[in-house]
Amino acid sequence: MSTRDLYTTAPSSPGWQVPATGAARFSWEYGDGRERLLALYQKGKDKQWDGATRIDWDLEVDPYDPLGTPDEVLTLHGTRHWAKMTEKDKGDLRRHYTSWQFSQFLHGEQGAMICAARIVESVPDLDAKFYSATQTMDEARHAEIYGRFLQDKVGMLYPINDNLRGLLDDTLRDSRWDMPYLGMQVLIEGLALAAFGMIRDTTDKPLPKQILAYVMQDEARHVAFGRMALRDYYKQLSDAELREREEFVIEGCHLMRDRLRGVEVLENFGIPRKEAEELTEQSEFLHLFRKLLFSRIVPCVKDIGLWGERLQKAYLDMGVFDLGDSSLDLLMTQDEEIAERLDAERFAREERARVTEVADAIAEGAAGE
Repeated sequence: MSTRDLYTTAPSSPGWQVPATGAARFSWEYGDGRERLLALYQKGKDKQWDGATRIDWDLEVDPYDPLGTPDEVLTLHGTRHWAKMTEKDKGDLRRHYTSWQFSQFLHGEQGAMICAARIVESVPDLDAKFYSATQTMDEARHAEIYGRFLQDKVGMLYPINDNLRGLLDDTLRDSRWDMPYLGMQVLIEGLALAAFGMIRDTTDKPLPKQILAYVMQDEARHVAFGRMALRDYYKQLSDAELREREEFVIEGCHLMRDRLRGVEVLENFGIPRKEAEELTEQSEFLHLFRKLLFSRIVPCVKDIGLWGERLQKAYLDMGVFDLGDSSLDLLMTQDEEIAERLDAERFAREERARVTEVADAIAEGAAGE
């Protein structure tokens, strides 16, 4: 079956072309590099993994409750529409929300793969090119995994959200080599990590928990890479150049906060767009998510040196200014530890199964004698 057959609304064309701008940069300095970045590159090589084997794809998933989502967090819960819904309708709603969320993850990961490849092409330093090459492979693996989950386990995809598409378009069209870092590593990856983390920490379903934990383990390295590269570069920029990048961050944050709401799901259930927007804005879950959304972005923006008066005011207006003092390093360490703990639990189960198998074989042999 073609992926196109699984879309709730088929994309208008089979692909999307974004005109590329900017220079491809070669470096003839092969013997030098920043120690921290080369260490991260080594870690990127060491931590490569195979999504076909590390994830237990034999785990069953109920497509009508893929994440174990409680009724209370669904936007329609408690509304006049909810009272009319059958249990089948509610299952369909869960399926659509999961499809919408993971479809945006999928499209975002493809965007991240393309942005990482653009960084390889355009960044002037060879150490950054080396690391970006490992990230490109990471993002390809993430797109592969999300695509497989949606196609094989959920059986439904949503097109890319128009506003996510707009942010990707702005990021890829900019000719300045640092903009794919800023748009992807800081904003889009920051948004994704918040969403991944919320689902990872609340779902009781083992397959999506595995997927999200392992993807987030990779993303911890990607955020560290963006912070290193941009922090070094932004120290060299003029006040006017820094303001331009702060404006980009402000616009991107407003776009993600105000527009990525899953209104498309409610429209597919026959609810007019205006009412769907109003219902979504009333959702307590959305308000919580918006706060968490900035838990990764604000401290990263501050850390790389974009902390001008206008940007600080924007974050005060959004009610997230205090997140600037959050510890990104602590969050990233926790992401890595959760993935490692899942691995340890799985290895322990496999070892117990092997021990039991050997013990049973010995018992059968003894009985035969």
